[in-house]
Amino acid sequence: MGKVRVAGFGVSIDGFGAGPDQGLEHPLGKRGGEVMNWFFPTRAFRSMTGQDGGTEDRFADAGMKGFGAFIIGRNMFGPIRGAWPDDAWKGWWGDNPPYHAPTFILTHHARPPIVMEGGTTFHFVTDGIEAALVQAQAAAGDLDVKIGGGVSTVRQYLLAGAIDEMHLAISPVVLGRGESLFAGVDLPSLGYKVTEAVPMELATHLVLTR
Repeated sequence: MGKVRVAGFGVSIDGFGAGPDQGLEHPLGKRGGEVMNWFFPTRAFRSMTGQDGGTEDRFADAGMKGFGAFIIGRNMFGPIRGAWPDDAWKGWWGDNPPYHAPTFILTHHARPPIVMEGGTTFHFVTDGIEAALVQAQAAAGDLDVKIGGGVSTVRQYLLAGAIDEMHLAISPVVLGRGESLFAGVDLPSLGYKVTEAVPMELATHLVLTR
């Protein structure tokens, strides 16, 4: 069995992983996209979105590699809240999402799995984070499971002590409000410590392990 990891997760210097008022026009909340400014110029991001070129960044490259399954929250999947009105919404990413592996979505509202192009199948899990992790680990086999976000999902798995390693990209932006990653979370008491710190032009990359 592989590790449970967070990788390539952008955070503002005041601790917010997303801005307020998430919606169709603001997937990461207002100004929330600024925490990912380090990622957008990279070869990894440009390749993911069908573009050529880009800068080399080992943290960006590692953000989607080595994973056999993904777990994301309902808000990460899309802006729809409450019961699904229909089956039209299939994520932000078009017909070929970047996951290319089984992806488990935490939700309170059941929905049949969605098979996408490129090897991604979205599974909707209604019985909690533990059930989602069991399913993801079974699907991943010897590969790692990525906790992909958003903030609430990462916090839940952190507080459950389920995350083995977490890579955060601390961007030099101040959001002021939004979704706080660390409010009420005592990382040392949960067993986490910083094992790598790499300052780069657009972000400082921190790796925490447990």
